Amino acid sequence: MARDPVCGMYVDEKKAVYKTVKDGDTYYFCSERCLKQFLEPEKAMRNLKILVVFSTVLAALSLIFTYYPVLPLLPMNIWLFIFATPVQFIAGWRFYKGTWDALKAKTANMDTLIAVGTTAAWVYSTLVTFVPQVFTGETYFDTSTVIIALILVGKIFEEIAKGRASQSLRKLMDLRPKMATVVSDGKESQIPVEKVAVGDVLLVKPGEMVPVDGEIMEGRSEIDESMVTGESLPVSKKPGDEVIGATINKSGMLKIKATKVGEDATLSQIIHLVERAEISKVPIQKIADRVSSYFVPAVIAVAIASFFIWYYLGLGFIFSLTIFIAILIIACPCALGLATPTAILMGTSKAAENGILIRNGEALEIAEKIDTIVFDKTGTLTKGQPSVTDVVTAKGFEDDVLMLAAIAEKGSEHPLGQAIVNKVDGQIPAAQNYTTVAGKGIMVEYLSREILVGNRAFMQDDNISIESVNDSVVKLEGEGKTVIFVAYGNKLGGAIAIADTLEDYSKEAVQQLQKMKKDVIMITGDNEQTAKAIAAQVGINNVLAQVMPQDKANEVKKLQEQGKVVAFVGDGINDAPALAQANVGIAIGSGTDVAKETGNIVLIKHDLRDVVTAVDLSRYTMKKIKQNLFWAFFYNTVGIPVAAGILYPFLGILLTPVFAAGAMAFSSLFVVGNSVVMKRYRPKLR
Repeated sequence: MARDPVCGMYVDEKKAVYKTVKDGDTYYFCSERCLKQFLEPEKAMRNLKILVVFSTVLAALSLIFTYYPVLPLLPMNIWLFIFATPVQFIAGWRFYKGTWDALKAKTANMDTLIAVGTTAAWVYSTLVTFVPQVFTGETYFDTSTVIIALILVGKIFEEIAKGRASQSLRKLMDLRPKMATVVSDGKESQIPVEKVAVGDVLLVKPGEMVPVDGEIMEGRSEIDESMVTGESLPVSKKPGDEVIGATINKSGMLKIKATKVGEDATLSQIIHLVERAEISKVPIQKIADRVSSYFVPAVIAVAIASFFIWYYLGLGFIFSLTIFIAILIIACPCALGLATPTAILMGTSKAAENGILIRNGEALEIAEKIDTIVFDKTGTLTKGQPSVTDVVTAKGFEDDVLMLAAIAEKGSEHPLGQAIVNKVDGQIPAAQNYTTVAGKGIMVEYLSREILVGNRAFMQDDNISIESVNDSVVKLEGEGKTVIFVAYGNKLGGAIAIADTLEDYSKEAVQQLQKMKKDVIMITGDNEQTAKAIAAQVGINNVLAQVMPQDKANEVKKLQEQGKVVAFVGDGINDAPALAQANVGIAIGSGTDVAKETGNIVLIKHDLRDVVTAVDLSRYTMKKIKQNLFWAFFYNTVGIPVAAGILYPFLGILLTPVFAAGAMAFSSLFVVGNSVVMKRYRPKLR
């Protein structure tokens, strides 16, 4: 079963008559009207407004002159027939067309209930008007017209509310730049963004929007990425850095080379993911699917049975017809169809506002049930780039230990050597006679003396004692840091500690997840001592160390076999198997490659607080879905028996068809309104 993205009804893909393909996804519709509304929403809304005005005016006239029959020239029933018939077959034509489309698909939908109910009222009233010798009694023209008018008015409010719910998605669409400045043969020209090709060189002036994804060729600037990533602070950019289309250049002049355009651009991928999530189903919808497939035929059967029961109990034809119409009208499953999609739309849109892309509704529901979260260490909890954390100078040594090490490591391609060089500010002098000793270190000549940079063994080979710094070194190594010794002129200068530093907010995010009663685990290929040292810094007690990349998925599987619902948080590239194995894969720090990630949830920026937001927002969204489904089921469970007249013998309460139409519209508005309230959601850690 697929959900009609317009009315929320469920459609059997095998029987569906109306469908369309958009951005590679197939959408199924219960009627031609829903298909047209999906393809041309503005036109459909304009036509709906016209029908609302048309039906409301004629319904008001029918209602007034039913109770105040003062019109001349023609019998009052003829006047009422004149008012009601255009409403029934012009304003109400959409319901007949929807019913016919449903019949062609060998199913029934909400249009079926409205069409059958109002037609019964109109046909009976017409017979009373034109064949009074056979059919006697009151007419129900006012009932049929007011029902149709009320339902159309409800549709207007429903579309307005749904429009508010999709406001976040429209904001994303509105962000797309319109024009770009292309530089070719030294000349600048303005062209529509749609015509920008990969490889084009673009000029982005201060205050302008970056037109497409690209790489900076020239210039430095601060880029406001808040509209895409949710990050409020501008990000410094330099040549070689990537920029995302629709972000704002705050300061310097930039020249960029276009790398992704059109549907491949980050913003287009985000919009597409949100759209797909909006119409996707969550497992909880299986209940609604089963109910919806039998609901309409069952309601018609109940309405017919109620009609004959009351008729044979002696309450008369008019009373029985009123019951029949009221049941059909109040049972329209609009609220049931809207319960899930409106909440998913709001949840995924709010996530997108915060730089979190939820690929489908199923990820939302499963994320709520997560009890175990496994973080990859390198590149996720940590920055994945070694950096100097401590410099220990030996007692009595007066030269700059860090500078001496940088002189030796200048030009080195080893990550530890690069970390030392990057730590030094200013110009690094050149050395001579570079000699590398594999597995131990490097020796160079500087100012006629030797600089040695390497491990313990390297120092021992040259009879250089490290005793004076040994206590500090043992402490640093206990913290999981790699220590490098520096000697100059056959004398120990000191030691430099290098480590993969934590990402910002790692500790804060882990602590919040633990407060949410989640079991947090760190997984890494590092040795156990180093792994536990890093884990201790963020407050993680459970560590899986010395796990090869190809074995991470197996570790996730072992946790699942213990009955745990596991989320794996990784960089989305090396961790792809583990992300795919997890119940929910969360790809973090994915930058501009959002479409290539394996994760069910994609985080655009590298901020672990977004993991907390993703889990919490899924919980909040599922709470709203359950509230909506409860209301929809409760409404029909209570409404149908009341409409069938169950209270009439005891309390004399009878639900009129007009009141039933109003109650049905209110139920749909309540469900949509309950979802729109989600706009107030704010992340826990912001």
